[in-house]
Amino acid sequence: MDYQLQLVLVPVADVDVAKAFYAERMGFTVDVDFSPNEDFRVVQLTPPGSACSISIGVGITKAVPGSLEGMHLVVTDITAARQELTGRGVEVSEIRHMADGQWTPGPDPNHAPYGSFADFKDPDGNTWVLQEVPEGGAVR
Repeated sequence: MDYQLQLVLVPVADVDVAKAFYAERMGFTVDVDFSPNEDFRVVQLTPPGSACSISIGVGITKAVPGSLEGMHLVVTDITAARQELTGRGVEVSEIRHMADGQWTPGPDPNHAPYGSFADFKDPDGNTWVLQEVPEGGAVR
């Protein structure tokens, strides 16, 4: 039996501000923007190359805006991904990796799968992590 994660709800305070961040700064595709009334609106966005989307909106979750922590976006080249996002105006932390049991600046020198990380937040403070898994490096 396959269990495919296809949608994650992201709690936000202002749907239009969040939509602009994810679509314009992050480069996510807007799949749906539906609002049959003022009490309900759902905006579904998908990161480039992802099988999983996010939804933001009104009336879709009781979670507090900014309470989502540690969602991971896996990239094949963390340096290029960080450069692309900072070029779009996203504040992304410096890249780090674990060495000798402690965080060390820069990407993993061997580009080991799941070895390099950088963080950013959306306008509400929901936190995200970039994680590097080079082509062919995924362990399943």
